[in-house]
Amino acid sequence: MQYILNCRQMKEADLYTIEKIGIMSVVLMERAALAVADEIIREEREPGRILVICGTGNNGGDGLAVARLLHLKGHKVFVECVGKPDKMTAETQRQYDIVRNYQIPVVNNPDYREYTTIVDALFGIGLTRPVEGVYRQKILAVNESGAYIWSVDIPSGIDGDTGRVMGAAVRADATVTFAFAKAGHLLYPGRKYAGHLRVGDIGIYAHPQERAGYARCFEREDAGRLLSREPDGHKGTFGKVLVAAGSMGMSGAAYFAGGAAYAAGAGMVKICTVQENRQILQALLPEALYGTWDEGTLKKSIEWCDAVVAGPGIGQGEEALRMLGYLLGAGREKDLPMVLDADALNLISAHPGLKDRLYGRCVSTPHMMELSRLMGEDTEMLREQPFDTAERFAKSYPGTLVWKDACTIIRSAQGAMYLNQSGNDGMATAGSGDVLAGLLGGLLASGLDPAEAVPLGVYLHGAAGDAAKEQKGRHAMTARDILKGIPVAIRGGDV
Repeated sequence: MQYILNCRQMKEADLYTIEKIGIMSVVLMERAALAVADEIIREEREPGRILVICGTGNNGGDGLAVARLLHLKGHKVFVECVGKPDKMTAETQRQYDIVRNYQIPVVNNPDYREYTTIVDALFGIGLTRPVEGVYRQKILAVNESGAYIWSVDIPSGIDGDTGRVMGAAVRADATVTFAFAKAGHLLYPGRKYAGHLRVGDIGIYAHPQERAGYARCFEREDAGRLLSREPDGHKGTFGKVLVAAGSMGMSGAAYFAGGAAYAAGAGMVKICTVQENRQILQALLPEALYGTWDEGTLKKSIEWCDAVVAGPGIGQGEEALRMLGYLLGAGREKDLPMVLDADALNLISAHPGLKDRLYGRCVSTPHMMELSRLMGEDTEMLREQPFDTAERFAKSYPGTLVWKDACTIIRSAQGAMYLNQSGNDGMATAGSGDVLAGLLGGLLASGLDPAEAVPLGVYLHGAAGDAAKEQKGRHAMTARDILKGIPVAIRGGDV
């Protein structure tokens, strides 16, 4: 499990290490600089002429120490200091004096195109206002230099909490951060600006009790911990999933959801759909059971299943509305985990009375526009403070939120936050969300608690997309390829 901190939490961890653990700030600065220098030296490319651009804060101090370490390794290093010298922090002034003592060249207004490598140490995660004036000009010039760019801690100009560009930001090829990744490294557009992210262990530790409040990120090891099968199990042991999906002409949504539930390990899947879809679905997925949306069939199916997936391709007509209302009421009575996707969410936003039927084991999986409709807010407003958006959603919609985006955000019913790092832009293809809904349903039916099943499912969905990318490439992959990638992702997580 990887922990993801916001700026406030990182500052608290820094202070805890200095004041409670007893490691001096200058030692942490040295270790941070060593982590950056080691990564630059370890990189296969020759750094050539190196320019380290430093601000007056402690991020600039890190950069000055990086310059000295690279100089001592025999590299041709130059330093540019931006800002008023009398604004330097005590630690940064100390590092500047050391640089001068080593006679490392300090340059003014250099031509950035003359350098092979540029180290960005202008601003750290403490930036709170838009970048303007000379700093903006410097950042834009760095981006146009053609040099290979390393950022210290975070690309200068990126908001460490949200990933937003604060007026202008460095487009790094690689970023070395310290102790923990920050939310701004993972949320777009910050993730794009950070380039290849490396996290260096420099001795900063958080108080153990604080970790409960950190965002988290599932990794392959977590999948291995949670993916298990009883050797003496049978098809009933591994869970039964009811998939209510697919209106007329939308059989693919039902197929992808049902197929993904099986790929996640479900022992049995029953697809309730409109009569017109049954023949084609039976040809596509003969392993599944089939039923229709009549109340008698739904009643028996709810009594039979261990989890429900509702919404993919059902449309927003009266029949779909009646069916969803029944499933929510019956599911709540039985306390079934229920994944609500696509048209189920559109129906809820169009018929607010359905919201009153939601309960703690519901899993809502909106993409950006669906979230906007559910919350009645502009998409840009929702992106401004994504964690705050997730908290506000939870106050109106019980259960777990899966906010599908380039970096999917998960908020569990208990309040834990997750950011997902797996996946790629090739997954922005029709049917990808249906695969995720079915995958979540299969994991929930196995008996996993939603607090673990949901972040696991989102991680595996992204890993399946990464497997599809390796096979087909970003441009050509389809939802069918993602579906085929699920066994590869699960096999990678098996122990």
